[in-house]
Amino acid sequence: MRAVGLITAGGLIGLSIAWFILALRPAPDDDTDRVRTPGRMSRVSRRTRLLLGVGVLGGVGVWLATGWVLALPGVPVAIVGLPLLLSADAAKNEIVRLEAMEEWTRSLAGVLTVGVGLEQALAATLRSAPVAISAEIHRLVARLRARWDTEAALRAFAAELDDATGDLIAAILILGARRRGAGLASVLQGLAESVAADVRARRQVEADRAKPRATARWVTIISVVVLVVLTASGRYVEPYATPIGQVVLCVLLAAYIGVLVWMKRMAAGKPMPRFLIGQVR
Repeated sequence: MRAVGLITAGGLIGLSIAWFILALRPAPDDDTDRVRTPGRMSRVSRRTRLLLGVGVLGGVGVWLATGWVLALPGVPVAIVGLPLLLSADAAKNEIVRLEAMEEWTRSLAGVLTVGVGLEQALAATLRSAPVAISAEIHRLVARLRARWDTEAALRAFAAELDDATGDLIAAILILGARRRGAGLASVLQGLAESVAADVRARRQVEADRAKPRATARWVTIISVVVLVVLTASGRYVEPYATPIGQVVLCVLLAAYIGVLVWMKRMAAGKPMPRFLIGQVR
């Protein structure tokens, strides 16, 4: 039975290592892997739940093989948390949404040049709505078709975008809805050019930030591989099997994770403050 347990533990450890390396790869920008289930679990992607399950199996396997109680919570937390700390999905998604706003603004300006009204132009952009903000645009047009006031619908649109650039777009459209004069298309075209320049600058910044992030990712992979090899083949880690050793190991791992959190917070940019803030009736 002990041999079967060791074989099972070895298999679980190998599977956990494979999934750990896979989890450290950059995640895709889209949310196609999200499962729409009611409640809080709808906010957790299927990939995260799969990694959590693998982490639990890996933690049990490491505990059976080494006797380290710290492995039971440590391995799941590492497999789920390290990809979040070493990835840049939030920044990439923000750039994609900015690019979508720029594309939609340019499309709306092109429709307005043919002389249609603002509400008709907004409805006409549904066919070419960018995927990143397609849901918000569809709800905006749905509110207009439901006889919402144009300004109230645009304020709700800005609240759903929850971005300073979205506020700027909505504010220009609100002014255009109030004045109903010419020149709105040219203003939107100039705004689209400004957003495009902002997108290019942010992409350059993220390209520079990707270099230290890749270094931290490889250092983490090498550290985990070395720790696993030493655990399986040497006596170097035997002192960590004691209760005091478990506490020391927990402190060291917490310090390493703290450094990763610090690095991620330093690389995270502060969003511009919104100015269209208020209750939408």
